[in-house]
Amino acid sequence: MATTLDDERLDAVFAALADRTRRGIVARLSEGEATVSELAAPFAMSVQAVSQHIGVLERCGLVSRGRHRQTRPCRLEPEVLATAESWIEESRRTWAQRMDRLEVHLARLQDGDQR
Repeated sequence: MATTLDDERLDAVFAALADRTRRGIVARLSEGEATVSELAAPFAMSVQAVSQHIGVLERCGLVSRGRHRQTRPCRLEPEVLATAESWIEESRRTWAQRMDRLEVHLARLQDGDQR
């Protein structure tokens, strides 16, 4: 199976979200823009360490940085999250359909109908 650019981007998004600190940063940014210092405040790590986490989120497209006077606030890029959400929903539907078919098959087996 060939890997597409979308697959690679989705891999990067899920890899970025696999880290608890990065999920915390994404959760905070879902409330609105924040500076690196503001994002670092709740974590027991340096601003530089949080900045590295933000870099991972930027590389996969989940976060971007703007310019506002002397600061570079971070913002969430929700369309990238929407792509991941769409993949998750499609996967959920597929598995729900498979489980429904399995349930029907098991019911037939219990009733003695072995088609």
